[in-house]
Amino acid sequence: MNSILVLGGTGKTGSRIARRLKAAGRPVRTASRTGGDIPFDLDNPTSWAPALDGVTAAYLVEPNLQMSADRQARIPRFVTEAVAAGVRRLVLLSAPRAGEDGHPLHAAEQAVRGSGVDWTILRPNWFSQNFSEGPWLPGVLSGTLALPTGDGRTPFIDAEDIAEVATSALTEDRHNTRIYELTGPRAISFGEAAKLIAKATGRTIRHVDIAPDAFVERQITAGVSPDVARLFTELLTAIGNGSGAALSDDVERALDRRPRTFENFVTETATAGGWSESSPASAGGAGS
Repeated sequence: MNSILVLGGTGKTGSRIARRLKAAGRPVRTASRTGGDIPFDLDNPTSWAPALDGVTAAYLVEPNLQMSADRQARIPRFVTEAVAAGVRRLVLLSAPRAGEDGHPLHAAEQAVRGSGVDWTILRPNWFSQNFSEGPWLPGVLSGTLALPTGDGRTPFIDAEDIAEVATSALTEDRHNTRIYELTGPRAISFGEAAKLIAKATGRTIRHVDIAPDAFVERQITAGVSPDVARLFTELLTAIGNGSGAALSDDVERALDRRPRTFENFVTETATAGGWSESSPASAGGAGS
């Protein structure tokens, strides 16, 4: 059937990839715990074979930040089964610095690169959609975005750009063996991001720098595991310390166009009613 499998097919990138593939007339199968074309769980290997039946290309995503040694082996095990089932192209949603030993996604990257089939790895920066569909939405809606980032700047990447690169990589040969570091066109602070959203929505929104320990405790109180809370805090604190502001031209290299700006994202989201009171306040991470 030459189908394309999209893991996390209801997530931030997966749903956008599936939409593009369907619009292009490509046979696509979304796999998710709920809401996808087929039930799928990386923790349940019995769900893997039905998802892989007839598939020749697959988009892979590790949905959980709490990466024990066993969980770090999930994607490598799935890669082995996918290749044995006939998959001949893999596109992995990874993260910055995942090529380094000790990173939770290092084993996944190594498995994809050593799979013996065509592969592409995507390492996106922080998603712009975290402000509209992810962990920062409640702060935007409440008017106070409390994060331990200080005045640090980072080049937020639009999930639409990630999805477009992934779709191209799933369907075109020219991305084989490429590792794309995906960023937006300029680095901005969380304070500037809050002001741009406030201007577009008419809301009062401010960014408040919060102490890392206090941020960890706030997450744990909200039900986040301590390990994930500490990891998330470390990543955000690094922005405040000046890390993560570097720009990449990989979106332009992959798509032959400049990446969308944060202003583009804000305008489109506000126009679509993305920050209305009925917006679903997700507690997820950078996500898929």
